Amino acid sequence: MVTQDEISIAPVRQRIAITGGDPSGVGPELLARAIARRAAGEGHDLIVFAAEEELRRGFTHAGLLDEMDHSLRAEGVHLRALDDFVDTPVGAVAAESGHWALRALRAALDAILGGDADALVFAPLNKASLHAGGMHEYDEMRWFEAQLGSAHEVSELNATAGLWTSRVTSHVSLRQVPDLITHERIIAVTRLLHDQMLAVGFERPRLAVCALNPHGGENGSFGTEEIDVIRPAVEAVAATGLDVEGPFPADTLFVTAKRRGYDGIVTMFHDQGQLALKAMGFSGGVTVEAGLGIAIATPAHGTAFDIVGQGVADTASMFNALEIAGRLSTAT
Repeated sequence: MVTQDEISIAPVRQRIAITGGDPSGVGPELLARAIARRAAGEGHDLIVFAAEEELRRGFTHAGLLDEMDHSLRAEGVHLRALDDFVDTPVGAVAAESGHWALRALRAALDAILGGDADALVFAPLNKASLHAGGMHEYDEMRWFEAQLGSAHEVSELNATAGLWTSRVTSHVSLRQVPDLITHERIIAVTRLLHDQMLAVGFERPRLAVCALNPHGGENGSFGTEEIDVIRPAVEAVAATGLDVEGPFPADTLFVTAKRRGYDGIVTMFHDQGQLALKAMGFSGGVTVEAGLGIAIATPAHGTAFDIVGQGVADTASMFNALEIAGRLSTAT
């Protein structure tokens, strides 16, 4: 059985469009290290969407500036240089950084839609910078959805420490969560998690679904969402043949998931899953933007403004994102 620690490698090298994310964060360093890794003969082919100044910043932060020219000319590395880079600040929110990140992502999407790349991986983004830089959607998932004109249900998935999760709701206030938890949305997100896990190599993923309320609502004592919406949705999707159970109280489900043999968990809101996953294994985590019709993955961590320029950015999540995107691209 495939776990996050043993991602099955795509049978052929894929062409991954890659961007440096927010240039004020650790993204340029992660981009440089990914390029150097491919130049050393590891991983999928990279189609790099970046400016020379951005790359120079990244290779400098990584302590690899002497290798930059060689790496960019190496087999399997294809630079699509972007012009008009603005000297963005380092380690801070900036509209210029958000605007640049969106421009690079749009160029990468165009390459995929034009058949020149198979999947997209981007380094971490900063939502404040994105909004200041012109993004009107509340997060990058919805931005991708708008750019691609997707008519399907979408969800951010996370994979870390051998466990995958999906979210019924994501970047919304807690006040909005109960109203956004619907029968149809739970079914769609559960199926999406199942299908994406099949694509990376799970033979028959075992899924569990979180309750919303404390102690699973205790038969309606602390809310009736479990009775009215969540359990009927779980039963409906299980009736189609998926191996799914629930709802279970979230505080104990994550503690016992591995012992009980669950491969994936459907969560009701953002922090319900994120707190648990990051406590279980922050390093190496990957976010998948699922349901968009193309394979898109990114490190699960943020821009790490506090360590920019120190050369200590952890590459595990970036490299895992490349492998997951490569595998997913063979199934889209």
